[in-house]
Amino acid sequence: MDIGVATRPVRADDGPLFCRLWTRLSRDTVYRRFHAPLHAPPAGALPHLVDVDHDAREALVAVVGGEVVGVARYDRPPGDPSTAEVAVLVEDGWQGFGVGRQLLRELVELAGRRGVRTLTASVQADNDRVVGLVRRLLPDSSLTPEDGVYAVVSPLPRVPAPAGA
Repeated sequence: MDIGVATRPVRADDGPLFCRLWTRLSRDTVYRRFHAPLHAPPAGALPHLVDVDHDAREALVAVVGGEVVGVARYDRPPGDPSTAEVAVLVEDGWQGFGVGRQLLRELVELAGRRGVRTLTASVQADNDRVVGLVRRLLPDSSLTPEDGVYAVVSPLPRVPAPAGA
């Protein structure tokens, strides 16, 4: 299903859009993404969110009406560029419409083209939507429970670079 939400790589000037996105997130959504009851973005988080090199660190945003409504990101550890930790966040009003699926699908494809062979993530075990998303988009994933959180590990197949790349 094409939901008609535009996606693009995050830009350095997206800081104000991330600040406005934060104000539209419920406490439950924040808790499920950050695994903590945060009332404001973590100190120093904004530069980290928008300062990506589009290789070792990537982030894609979903944009509607000029506002960021979702973000998916990966971070590769310096010692193992074949592995990347992923995270997805979608504002409450856009959850259930396929925004997270669209962002994750595009991010997985990018990561695969850039040499990532294994994705990792932490997902709360009772977060049925995200657990379902992982099972659908990354069916070869293993989900290991650890204190109410699944440690997700998913192999990625090699993805050929697009023609002309």
